[in-house]
Amino acid sequence: MPYNKITGDVLEAITEIVGADAVLTTSAAIESYSHDETEDLVYYPEIVVKPKTTEEVSKLMKLCNQHLIPVTPRGAGTGLAGAALAISGGLMISMERFNQILHIDEQSLQATVEPGVITEIFINAVAEKGLLYPVDPASKGSCFIGGNVANCSGGPRVVKYGTIREYILNMEVVLPSGDIIWTGANTLKYASGYNLTQLMIGSEGTLGIVTKIVTKLIPKPTLDALMLASFNSNEDACAAVSAIFRAGVTPSALEFMERRGMEWVIEHDGINFELKDGIQAFLLIEADGNNQDVIFADCEKINQVLEQYNCQDVLFADSAAQKTDLWRIRQTMGVSVKSNSIYKEEDTVVPRAALPWLIKGIKETGAKYGFESVCYGHAGDGNLHVNIIKGSMSDDDWNNNLRAGITEIFELTISLGGTLSGEHGIGLVQKDFMPLKYTQAHFAIWKGIKNVFDPNGILNPGKIF
Repeated sequence: MPYNKITGDVLEAITEIVGADAVLTTSAAIESYSHDETEDLVYYPEIVVKPKTTEEVSKLMKLCNQHLIPVTPRGAGTGLAGAALAISGGLMISMERFNQILHIDEQSLQATVEPGVITEIFINAVAEKGLLYPVDPASKGSCFIGGNVANCSGGPRVVKYGTIREYILNMEVVLPSGDIIWTGANTLKYASGYNLTQLMIGSEGTLGIVTKIVTKLIPKPTLDALMLASFNSNEDACAAVSAIFRAGVTPSALEFMERRGMEWVIEHDGINFELKDGIQAFLLIEADGNNQDVIFADCEKINQVLEQYNCQDVLFADSAAQKTDLWRIRQTMGVSVKSNSIYKEEDTVVPRAALPWLIKGIKETGAKYGFESVCYGHAGDGNLHVNIIKGSMSDDDWNNNLRAGITEIFELTISLGGTLSGEHGIGLVQKDFMPLKYTQAHFAIWKGIKNVFDPNGILNPGKIF
């Protein structure tokens, strides 16, 4: 698609829409918008604009559609697949001023928020009213809820409470044409035509720009217990995951962490934790509810399962502070890994019973191609984040041969019944691997949908496919 540059006349029109204070034009001002958390990729938009109303977004989209200017929507810039990178230049629309929690409806167990609300701020706001919004990615302290919707983000507690798809009821969306629509209704049931709400979730800003979000809420559990189980092998830890569910227990979180990841967290964050010799893997397991006896009974069942899979030790957190410390290890693992080396992160997901074969295959592939990997993730969902570390790999191997190894990891993932991404999205960096899983029929349908929403192809071009 031949796009146009932003001319002086278009810049003047943009400034008239949002005001001069909301327009960034210099390289220095735009620098922080030229990258996200995806590896070391950098793409500068021509201009960054920060609207604050739906009507402003609508006018911007009409203007860009008329002049064939590419538009990249952006949230907090915490993405890991490059979905918010302005690879075609053009206009970047930052949603950071859409930062209001508009209404928390305690009677209907719903809330209406703007997409620029930080996820943890929203979680805490509803928690003060005894309610739970359980979608809590590791970046919850900085990511925006709009970005979570765009990437179908998850987090530890969706294993029990369901993914973000189950908590988004309705959205106000600005289409590439500038038209403003609501995608559905503020109801728990929806059987009125195609479900546009679900279509928007995970669309990575390629179909429209979300300006309001209606979420479902649930009562917040009042009690929880947290345990850290250690194992001598990755495979034993991963095998225990499926067995816990088969024993009739659904934990509120079940996270896998490799020893190497723990070592780097201790080194990078200064967390005081003793790593015993021989321990190679950990499961962080949380059970919650409103009845202490039931929680303890679940923990006992979990402990019995862990013993069957050669668990070496189980640490029960005995205070709120210790729970915070254990969760901090998991939540900072990605940042700690990134601080130690150039890396690439893949977001594999398989049926949870297939996890032992996935982790085994990843390590075998690393040995074959000469790379180290640090794996961690939401094991209860079968979702494993694979951090491939450059380490001592030569630049030639890293740049030219690593792709073959990543391809083998994805081929293994698919052969085990999985797919390419569980919660990070496809964006820019995974799109070339999509044909491993999906057929030409899939691409024809996706491109047809894209063409209906965005016939000029201006909105977040070059992403997903």
